Amino acid sequence: MPKVGLEPTRAVAHCALNAARLPIPPLRQNFKSSRWGPLRQFNVGVVTFGVATTPADEPKKIPVAQNRRARHEYEILDTVEAGLVLTGSEVKSLRDGRANITDAFGVIKDGELWLLNAHINPYAQGGYSNHAPTRTRKLLLHKREITKLIGALERKGLSLVPLELYFAPNGIAKIRMALGRGKKAHDKREDLKEKEAARDIARAMRSRR
Repeated sequence: MPKVGLEPTRAVAHCALNAARLPIPPLRQNFKSSRWGPLRQFNVGVVTFGVATTPADEPKKIPVAQNRRARHEYEILDTVEAGLVLTGSEVKSLRDGRANITDAFGVIKDGELWLLNAHINPYAQGGYSNHAPTRTRKLLLHKREITKLIGALERKGLSLVPLELYFAPNGIAKIRMALGRGKKAHDKREDLKEKEAARDIARAMRSRR
């Protein structure tokens, strides 16, 4: 309330000055979703404003190794993500990007999925506890997913090949396996022609700029 005896204009100025001296409430942060994606909201007093988060804020998977030959040799029909049972030295070596899955393949034995011939280099500081580079490694899948793979491999004569090895956003090593049917020679030639045509188109578009 303005002090008694102040002129109207001075009274208004007095109220504004007292309001400016009030303590600023703490910044509170919460998260809500919207049709544009998650919103990061900040509440300052009674005013609320939001800033849409971008995909760059979200954690991404870290690639370790890819099997580019698989898409050339096989027609990919389905894929599944599996975990791996690894030793400590294998995890450290994977974080250094020292792995090769080009010649690897998957098999199912006694109702479990195994990865054969995947090469993970020995860890430089592993010492006597280092791992064998191409040892057989168990893959982790739900029982129903393994049952589905067994049926596909037995009935359709498909192959199980790895496509990529990576660390998921939560830091766990994962591998993407694919059910593939082997391509015939003419299929491979057609794929090569399509890739060459795509490269020619991309080259022509760049030259126009």
